[in-house]
Amino acid sequence: MSFKQFKFTSQIAANISKCGYEQPTPIQEQAMPKVMDGYDLLGLAQTGTGKTAAFALPIIQRLSKEPHGKVRALVVAPTRELAEQINESFQELAKGTGLRTVTVYGGVGKNGQLQKFRQGVEVVIACPGRLLDHLNNHDLNLDKVETLVLDEADQMFDMGFFPDIRRILKHLPRQRQTLLFSATMPADIRKLADDTLTDPVEVRIKLEQPLELISQVLIPVSKRQKATLLIHLLKQTHDGSTLIFSRTKYGAKNLARKLDKAGFRAAALQGNMSQNQRQRTLTGFRDGDFTVLVATDIAARGIDVSRVGQVINFDLPSTAEAYTHRIGRTGRAERSGRAVSFICYDDHAMIKAIERLQGRSIERLTVEGFAMETEAPQKQQRRQAPPRGGAKKKTTTRRPGKQARSGGKGRNTQAKKRPGKSSNKKFDGRRASKKGNIFGLS
Repeated sequence: MSFKQFKFTSQIAANISKCGYEQPTPIQEQAMPKVMDGYDLLGLAQTGTGKTAAFALPIIQRLSKEPHGKVRALVVAPTRELAEQINESFQELAKGTGLRTVTVYGGVGKNGQLQKFRQGVEVVIACPGRLLDHLNNHDLNLDKVETLVLDEADQMFDMGFFPDIRRILKHLPRQRQTLLFSATMPADIRKLADDTLTDPVEVRIKLEQPLELISQVLIPVSKRQKATLLIHLLKQTHDGSTLIFSRTKYGAKNLARKLDKAGFRAAALQGNMSQNQRQRTLTGFRDGDFTVLVATDIAARGIDVSRVGQVINFDLPSTAEAYTHRIGRTGRAERSGRAVSFICYDDHAMIKAIERLQGRSIERLTVEGFAMETEAPQKQQRRQAPPRGGAKKKTTTRRPGKQARSGGKGRNTQAKKRPGKSSNKKFDGRRASKKGNIFGLS
């Protein structure tokens, strides 16, 4: 199948070719005909599957016939990076059509955005907060919008944007086409879809399964050895860039600093950075100035780098679906990729959830010199600590006519503590473990 079957204009077809698109991805193949026919759509697909072009191309095709300086398409995205990424795709695919776009988000001045509004734009790609700010100040009129796109809806929910989205909807005409895209489908996203979509077509592309080009491996390790193992592993990696996920903003910043001191070209991407800092970091990662990027889940939503060789979960995510979304950052553009996850004793439940979601076990790789605790560290500490309130008292019984051996009448003696028994419990899945060497590790 090729893009010719969609009968795009010659200019758009030329732009598609210049972008290097040869065949539509499954989400594009299934979604674009319905979008072009005017249906509302619920698109479920993980990252890296071509969702942006799936809605951008039909919108460009429709709007290029008569651009008239009014906002006719609105795309709402959770992060500034994702908004810029979507805008870049629109600009590349709409060259020569006369369509004008603008990105709207906070962290930068309003003047540039206001100037674009006055000049006239057909497509607005916006983050909810700044967009609502413009709407409340009457800077922007959305009553001519024909198509609304809610992209990465699950992430917008995680970031608390749903109240803002409902306020934005009040500024839009009721008669419109609405497209909602998400990587996961929790109950709240289903509720939003029911409230905003009219008789939608649902397109679901391998929501639970990672891309087939991604190899996955779990490496058991103690928490205190994680950073050392990461450095050891990165020294064996020579192809492509590495994206590392940390659970917290502080953890991402601290880990990037350690890697930089170890001689790697590393940078952090986290929420406390200014927009200029974030943009410089992303550009540096795309251009190869940084070969290692440490990011949190929220910051990473705007990352679209086709040559990420591997994703490393330094910390596991909070949900199995988020794991699938994370590792989808590699294995893009028909290239193979690796996903490596460090697992500690208390990650047992999450690993079971991930494997249950995938319907298969993930290979364990034992790295010599690194081992996971056989029991939770906090349990070990509790066993070594004295009982709360001191040791239990032991009552001694004196034989008639004799003093207590301590010499103190009625004085108590302390009971000797029995040494605690260590647990022999092992991590589930050890039978699937094997000493391997997929990175040249020994």
